[in-house]
Amino acid sequence: MTDFRPLVLTARPDVTPLARFEALRRAHYPAALNRVPAHISLFHQLPGSELAAVIERLGLTAREHPAPRVAATGLRSLGRGVAITLRSSDLEALHADLAAAWEPLLIPQDRHRFGGHVTIQNKVTPAVARATLATLTEQFIPFEFDIVAIDVWRYLDGPWAHLHATKLRRGR
Repeated sequence: MTDFRPLVLTARPDVTPLARFEALRRAHYPAALNRVPAHISLFHQLPGSELAAVIERLGLTAREHPAPRVAATGLRSLGRGVAITLRSSDLEALHADLAAAWEPLLIPQDRHRFGGHVTIQNKVTPAVARATLATLTEQFIPFEFDIVAIDVWRYLDGPWAHLHATKLRRGR
């Protein structure tokens, strides 16, 4: 039986930065609303019926693209939250290739140019978000990390279920 619930695709950082992002998210995201792990969204909604084709395309992409190097460059306001800003021409190129392959399947939100970030706080008052941004900005030191996999998740009306990971090859 085909599952039509949407698919979410995320870029998975190496273990150490992922643990850092997760710790920040647990510390600053309202616990009752924090239903998914820290993540870097690549695509917010692909058709659930296309799971096999999505996994197949990810395999091809993994052969064409080495693991992207990403720079965490700072923090930015989301109005009612805070995100870590990411920069990576390699991850942008990987995203663009996937977006071109899946163009007919993309929702408007996923047709935009990739703007990498990790949301560490959301759904708080603007005052709380401003305070968090100010505190974390004082402590923030830019750093770099690798993306090691692309994860496919099933959206379950709030939480996500992990379905598949496509590992990316190390080396440039």
